Formats: sequence, structure tokens, C-alpha cells
Amino acid sequence: MKNKKQSNPITRRSFLFSSTIAAGAFTIIPRKVMGGTKYVSPANKINLGFIGTGIQAKGLFERFAELSDVQVTACCDVDSQKLDQFRKKADLFYAANTGIDKYNGCKTFEKYEELIAQPDIDAVVVATPDHWHAIISIAAMKAGKDVYCEKPMAHTIKEGRAMVEATRKYNRVFQTGSMQRSWWTFRHACELVRNNYLGDIKKILVNVGDPAIACDLPGEPTPGYLNWDRWLGPAPKRPYNEILSPPVEQTHFPMWRKYGEYGGGILTDWGAHMFDIAQWGLGMDNSGPVKMIPPENRKTKRGLKFIYQNGVEMFHEDFKRGWAVRFIGSEGTLDISRSFLESKPENIVYKRLEDNDTKLYRSSNHYSDWTQAIRNRTKPICDVEIGHRTATVGNIANIAYQLGRPLDWDPEKEEFKNDPEANKLRTKEYRKPYTV
Repeated sequence: MKNKKQSNPITRRSFLFSSTIAAGAFTIIPRKVMGGTKYVSPANKINLGFIGTGIQAKGLFERFAELSDVQVTACCDVDSQKLDQFRKKADLFYAANTGIDKYNGCKTFEKYEELIAQPDIDAVVVATPDHWHAIISIAAMKAGKDVYCEKPMAHTIKEGRAMVEATRKYNRVFQTGSMQRSWWTFRHACELVRNNYLGDIKKILVNVGDPAIACDLPGEPTPGYLNWDRWLGPAPKRPYNEILSPPVEQTHFPMWRKYGEYGGGILTDWGAHMFDIAQWGLGMDNSGPVKMIPPENRKTKRGLKFIYQNGVEMFHEDFKRGWAVRFIGSEGTLDISRSFLESKPENIVYKRLEDNDTKLYRSSNHYSDWTQAIRNRTKPICDVEIGHRTATVGNIANIAYQLGRPLDWDPEKEEFKNDPEANKLRTKEYRKPYTV
């Protein structure tokens, strides 16, 4: 370990101020009069289409609508009530910002194929359940659209690799929605780890939710406003249940994410954030663990151990700090979540990087980072390969919990060593006519 000077520490006051600015709430400010350097003519705006208009999409709309170089011009959903609510939200926003009383500029579609066929749409936001991510994203890129895809990026390992290949083949700009990489506190934590301010990293604790389970919900009458067969898409056919696709008046996140047919459990749902930070801190954006050892008790929902090639061990473990990451090094520990950045010794988190230290990609806004990358035709902070590698950590974790035995993983070949049963789980069966 190299010796780190103690000069120029970040004061608590400046640290808290910087982190508040970086992670603070967004506010949409009406732009009734466009002018000055921030004005972007309509011809130069990025026309954006939303595919999926539920709870997550409504929050994403607010993030993108505040960008002066973006216009949301279309939306798509199989739930007509959610679709209509989203359209009204968009039209009301742009009416307030243009001074047009009856703004009617957001087109609606039930099928994503119709939306991505629109020649005036430049890019799409994919905010559907996970089991649709790959099919829609690949089709959109083939149609010439850049993509912002919610996390976890891919439902299976094979889907993730297919998304990477499509991004490169069609020369698209792909941003994964693991937006913690655009928060100052998470970047600072990972820079401290990368530059050995904790000494040699020996262990990482990551607390996220439970592995996926099979869907066993009872059937309920399908509401008339929902195309349920289309919602299922590539997933196995089964009756509707409100838990999977709640009505528009409910404001909680739907829990399809618990079930393996549609998501990866809260393990991948929050793992796409917290495993992502562990990967970033370790410098493993193009790799991953090489071995997984599940807990002996098959019913246990925590305790999986990952081992990296460099010997670092990472544990899926509840260390009683909520969804968070703990880096444990030879010189100290660091805890990071959306609520805190703390270390032992305490002064580690207040240190400033030195000139010759490794600096990580700097983004203060995950959404404008993508739109700027679209204009520059460059890779954004959460490029498709990063999203795929992070999603893979969650996917191989689910496989290890499911099989209940140690697994050896080759992150270069993206296959399990000498384990045909595990390798079959890198993909899934698709209901016809859907496939990747």
C-alpha cells in the first residue's frame, strides 16, 4: 500500500455541502420564456419516447423534462389508464412551459413497435418490467434509437450480452439507470477505495434484498384497460394479479420484481445499485466474481459469498445499515448508501484526492450525461457493458441461491465451469412469438 498524505482534508461543512448539491432533489422550473444561453431551438432538441409509463417512468419524466435540450414527444404502455395519465402529465408540463393553453404534443401507443417506428423520435426510455428490457431495447436500437434502460439492465446473462452486441452493432448510445454513479458521494467513496485510502481491500459487504422466487399469486379478473397478454409478453402465460400490475391510482412500486418470471427479486432490483458500486470501487466494470459459495442452509436469503480473482471476498449480507455497501480494508472501513458516507477512521471520507490519484468518470446528472453522450456519440457513465456486468452479478447470485452449491464463473467467457445445469440458467424460455 502506498502512503497517502493527510494534506488538504475535506472539511465536514464543505463535504456535506458538496454531497447535498450532488444528490439533492430535482425541481422542474417552468420555462415560459426561453432565452439566454440555455435556449435550445425545437429543431435541435432530442425527441424522447417513453416505453412504460408507470411509477418509475413518471419520476424519470421529471428528470428529463427539466433538461432544456429534450422534448418528450411520445409514450407507450399496455395499460391505457397509465398511458393516459402520463400523456396528460407531459402535455400539462409543456403547456406551462410554452404558454400554449392546449398543448397536445405527446403521442400515445399501445405497442412499442409503433413508437420506435416513428422517424421523428431520436431516443427512448425503457421503463418496463425487467423481462421486457432486452427485447424492447434491442428493437429500438435496430430502429436507430439511442436507449436509456432502467436497471437491472437485463433479465438474464444472455440477454445482457445481446444488448451489448446490439449497442455496438448499431452504434447506439446506451445508458443504464444505475444513477448512483452520478452521485458525488458514491463516486468519492469509490475513488477513495481505488486509490488505497482504505489500504488493501479484503472484504466487501453488500446488503440488498432477497433472491427471486417463483410467482404463485392467485388469478384475478383482468381489468378492461390492460392488455394482459401483452404485459406478459415473453413470460409464461398466467392469470392477472393486481400485485404484478397495480391500477393507476396506486402509488407504490409494483412487486412483479419479486418474481423470477419478470424480475430477479430485490436482490437484482437493488443489486443493480449496490453491487454496481462494489464493482466500480474494485475496478471490475469489465469483469466480475469468479466463484460463488451459497450458505449451507438452502432456505437462507442472505450469506452468499462471491470471490474475485484478486482474492477480495464480497458477501450478500445484512450488516444492519439498510441497502448499503461496506468496504473493509487493511487501513479502515467505509460505509456508503444514499443516506450516509462514513468511515473508520472518520477522517478518511474527508480527504481530497491528490493530483496523481485515479479519477473516475464525473457525472453530476445521470440524465443530461446521457443526452450529452448522444450529441457527442460517446459512451455515458453507465454504458451498456457496465450495466450488463452489474446485472450479471445479480443474475449469477440468483443462480447460486437456486442451485445451492458452489459455482465457478468465468467472467471472460461468461459461463460456469463444468456445470451444464448452471449454464442453462444463463438464459430462459421465451413464450412465442417473443425472443431475443
